[in-house]
Amino acid sequence: MSPLSVGVFRLAGALAVLLLGLAGTDARIRPTNPVHVKLAALAAAKAPQARRADAPSFPVYTFTQPLDHFAETGHTFEQRYWLSDRHYKPGGPVIVFEAGEGPGDERMPILDTGIMDILANATNGLAIVLEHRYYGESIPVQNFTTDSLRWLSNEQAAADSANFIDNVTFPGIPGDLTAPGTPWIYYGGSYGGARAAHMRVLYPDLVFGAISSSGVAHATIDDWRYMDIIRQSAPAACIAQVEKAVDEVDRFLASPDPATRHAIKAVFGLPNVTYDPDFASVLSDPLGSWQDNNWDPAIGSDFFAVQLCDVLGTPDDSTVHTAQGITVSNATLNYAKVIMKHYAAGCRPPATQDECFGTITAPESFAATDISQTWRAWQYQVCTQWGFFMTPPPDPAIPRIISKLITVDYVALTCKLAYAPGEFNTVPERPDVASVNKLGGYNIASDRLAIIDGQDDPWRGDTPHSPAAHPRADTTLRPFKLIPNAVHHYDENGLADHSQEPPEIQTIHQQEVAFVQAWLKDFKAPKA
Repeated sequence: MSPLSVGVFRLAGALAVLLLGLAGTDARIRPTNPVHVKLAALAAAKAPQARRADAPSFPVYTFTQPLDHFAETGHTFEQRYWLSDRHYKPGGPVIVFEAGEGPGDERMPILDTGIMDILANATNGLAIVLEHRYYGESIPVQNFTTDSLRWLSNEQAAADSANFIDNVTFPGIPGDLTAPGTPWIYYGGSYGGARAAHMRVLYPDLVFGAISSSGVAHATIDDWRYMDIIRQSAPAACIAQVEKAVDEVDRFLASPDPATRHAIKAVFGLPNVTYDPDFASVLSDPLGSWQDNNWDPAIGSDFFAVQLCDVLGTPDDSTVHTAQGITVSNATLNYAKVIMKHYAAGCRPPATQDECFGTITAPESFAATDISQTWRAWQYQVCTQWGFFMTPPPDPAIPRIISKLITVDYVALTCKLAYAPGEFNTVPERPDVASVNKLGGYNIASDRLAIIDGQDDPWRGDTPHSPAAHPRADTTLRPFKLIPNAVHHYDENGLADHSQEPPEIQTIHQQEVAFVQAWLKDFKAPKA
């Protein structure tokens, strides 16, 4: 791939490919370490990625929303939605997919062959993808300054959905399909899964039922479980190599000798990353690719298995005396190969390594606020309400797969660097996670609210299936299901021929159909 121009820098090779992947990824919440955010910021400057020519197409419409549901501003915006009526018959439900923190048009495969189509087919339903404010083309502002982002909140997004459900009329579909006269089933995955659960709790008269898939309903500032679930779920030999390398790197970085600290960075091809936590953050970044695993290789990524684990090899006791004058383990040397290939090699002059990977040493890439900086929307939500600052375990007895230099204070740097105080809005010192967790957090529950999670999902620690949450019964009225060997919202996508899906995916899809059909049998429209 040709070099990628990014502002005043020039990033090339493997890093350019990585940036393209970051910018073109599907709408799912991403790791929050500062280097990952910085790479997303750099990726925002690339040319827009063309949509796949074979992507399914559905008609797109808009619904007029107020800029502020709680105060009159005189401003409105158009919220996009897509509609599939291929299975609809009068009397069927409306099934809405929460597009979450990304463009709604990236969700068309789910409307075509995924859970939306599966449920609509089983219930004669009308299937919809609803785009979230501030994402895709449902953007109500002219830029992403701190002031302009003040209408991006959980409360405003929930009010958007409620207004839509209560007032929408569908072109070409006769009759009044608004709630509560029609049963609405709200589905979401990841952040969208938390939104689905919140909608059922906040607006029970409008949302008849909801499915929260990998729903991160528990917001937290210190999200150490994310990396720890990867440690427990990924191949043991690979993780042993990561643990060994991270421990060794931390010991070198703790040296009082500047030459020693410089030498270990040079082994990884990053001698000029000035701030030690930034260097450590680069090393943690490949681990987040674990959440990109998917049962369908056309959707998932094999980066973790092929580009990381295969290179790390199997544990042994061998060491290498490097050209930098230090002796490192084979695990560290192999980890360095990954970082050099996929990160260091792509940062070329005239860019400096601090410009590519630095936070406090090169904050300018966090400062752009034009509308192309799409990374700013979700990161703002992270900084104001959700947190998810990914750190190592607080208990030193638990092995680490990321550096102890990655602290809450370090991860929070992104919030300070990206969101300067505005005239009308200021990002809080720490995210207001209480505003999320007051809706239930780990304990969020309601009749006709299904909780679906993946056993190996790194986000599971923020869901009701977290090790920190209480066990629950799994019932038809309150489904509580953990998909074995699954990572992030594995039930969301499907194949045109569902018989070709893995058994555990066929099973969860069948279970979702069964409990939604059972719910709908209990629906009674209110009397006029």
